[in-house]
Amino acid sequence: MKVDPKDVIIDIQHISKSFGDKTVLNDINLYIKKGEFITLLGPSGCGKTTMLRMIAGFTPVDEGTILLEGKDISQVPPHKRPLNTVFQKYALFPHLDVYDNVAFGLKLKKTPKEEIDQRVRKVLKLVSMSDYEDRDVSSLSGGQQQRIAIARALVNQPKVLLLDEPLSALDLKMRKDMQIELKEMHEKLGITFIYVTHDQEEALTLSDTIVVMNEGKIQQIGTPTDIYNEPVNSFVADFIGESNIVNGTMICDRKVRFIGHEFDCVDEGFGENVPVDVVVRPEDIYIMNNLEAAQFTGKVTTCIFKGVHYEMTVVTNEGYEVMIQDYNAFEVGSEVGMLIKPSDIQVMKKERTCNTFEGEMTAEDAVEFLGVEFDCLPQEGLEKGDKVKVEVAFDKVDLMDNLDEGVTEGDVDFLLYKGNHWHLTIKTEYGFNVYVDTNDVWDKNDIVGIRIDKEDIKITKISE
Repeated sequence: MKVDPKDVIIDIQHISKSFGDKTVLNDINLYIKKGEFITLLGPSGCGKTTMLRMIAGFTPVDEGTILLEGKDISQVPPHKRPLNTVFQKYALFPHLDVYDNVAFGLKLKKTPKEEIDQRVRKVLKLVSMSDYEDRDVSSLSGGQQQRIAIARALVNQPKVLLLDEPLSALDLKMRKDMQIELKEMHEKLGITFIYVTHDQEEALTLSDTIVVMNEGKIQQIGTPTDIYNEPVNSFVADFIGESNIVNGTMICDRKVRFIGHEFDCVDEGFGENVPVDVVVRPEDIYIMNNLEAAQFTGKVTTCIFKGVHYEMTVVTNEGYEVMIQDYNAFEVGSEVGMLIKPSDIQVMKKERTCNTFEGEMTAEDAVEFLGVEFDCLPQEGLEKGDKVKVEVAFDKVDLMDNLDEGVTEGDVDFLLYKGNHWHLTIKTEYGFNVYVDTNDVWDKNDIVGIRIDKEDIKITKISE
C-alpha cells in the first residue's frame, strides 16, 4: 500500500548493523507514519532494541540512512534529535523529587520557569501523578516510577516517543493497567510512539502496526489483526499466540490436505500438489460429541481450565496432535469429532523443503560444508576443489546427546511442533543453520552433536 511521504515521520532505508562478526540488523527497510503506535516485536537478540537505539542515536549506523521528516539524522547526536526514550530501567534521579525529575531536561535547556511549571503540571496530570510533585521518587511504586519516567520524556514535547520494554519490570496486574494508560496517552497526545517488546499480547493490545523481527530481519509488518490471522510464515504463526502448525499439500486452489484429510480453504495461487505449511488457531477448531457430523475424529488426552476457556489436546485417529480451545470441557479419554471452516485455515508458503548448503569437494568421497568435512558416497565426475550444492532432508540429520558422536555440534535455537514431530533450528558452532525433523524431545539451548550419514548427502556440482 502506497503512503503519502507527508504522512511519514521516520523512514529507515537499508539499515545494517554488526557487532564484531555478528550481524544484528540486516538491510532493514521500514517507514513509520505520523501519530502511529508501532511496535517492534521479537525474541531476545532479534535486533529490535538495537534498531530503537539507532533511531534514538545511541548506537551508530553501519550502513543505510534514517530520515526524520525527510532529513537524514543518521549522524545527528542524540540530544539534537527531537526524540525522547523511556527505558526498561527508569533511570530517575534519586536525589530529586518528582517535580524536579520531570523538569530536569527543561531546566538544562534554560526554559523559562513559568513555562516549566506549566508543562510539568500538564504532563503529571496526563500520567495521573498530579498530587505527587513533592514526593521522593524512591517512595514510589514501580508503576508510579514508570509514569514519572514517561512524564519526563513527554515534557520535552518530542515528535517521537521511543519506549524500550518500559513495562517489563512491573507485575502482571500493573503491566495490564499501564498498557491501558499508555494507549490512552497515545490517543490524547497524537504523537508517534515506537515501542519495543517481546510480549506478544502486549503488542496486540497496544499497537496500530506490529513489526515482527527475527535474526536481524523483518518477518512481517501489519495490523494486530493481520499478524494474528494472516501470518506469512511459521515463525510468525508460532510467535504470535497459540497455533496448530502442520505440514500440508496444496492440492489445488481452495483445497489443501493436512493431518491426513482434505479440507476446503480460501487460499489460491500456490499451484497444484505443492508442499505448504498450514496454520489453524486453537479457537478455530470446532469440537463436538457428534462424530457423524465431523470432518475428522480423535481422542482427548488433556483438558485444562484456563480461566475463560478450556484448552484441550486431541490426538486424531491418524496420529496427529492438535490443540483446541473451547468454552466447553470434553473429558480426557472421550471420543470427539472436529470440524474446521475454510476461512479458518491459513495456508503459508514453505520457507524451505530441505537443508541446502554450499560446499566443496575435498576428495572423491568427502565434502566440506557447515565448516567441517563429511564423508559422502563416491561422486563420479567431481574432483577435489569443485564447488557443490549439498542437500540433506530434514529427517536425515541425526542429533546426538554425546557430542563426540557428531561430526560437528550446535545448539537448539528454535523449536516448532508440527502435529506429529518437532521441527528444530540448530545453530552450529560455525554459525550455520541446520533444520531438523525429529520425534525426540529437545529443549531450547540444548547443545547437540550433529551427524549425517553419507548416503543421505545429495551433491550437485555448481555450474560456473
